[in-house]
Amino acid sequence: MTEKASATLPATVEKVIKAPYDGAPEKVQIAVEGADHLYRELRMENKLVDENGERVRLKPGAEVEVTIAADPEATTSS
Repeated sequence: MTEKASATLPATVEKVIKAPYDGAPEKVQIAVEGADHLYRELRMENKLVDENGERVRLKPGAEVEVTIAADPEATTSS
């Protein structure tokens, strides 16, 4: 299998967004360093799995990494 092209950027969890109603997922807002100012924040469900397979959540201020990966067919030479 061919390895995917990738880039990893440092990021920080800015805040935890509580579920607006029962049954809705809690979310985190993450600021990605190096991204354009208007596009640096992303939100996702606050649901991760640790090395033991246990479910965990991110805390505000946590330093994380955001990785973008693409199959070779989805890239061109620069």
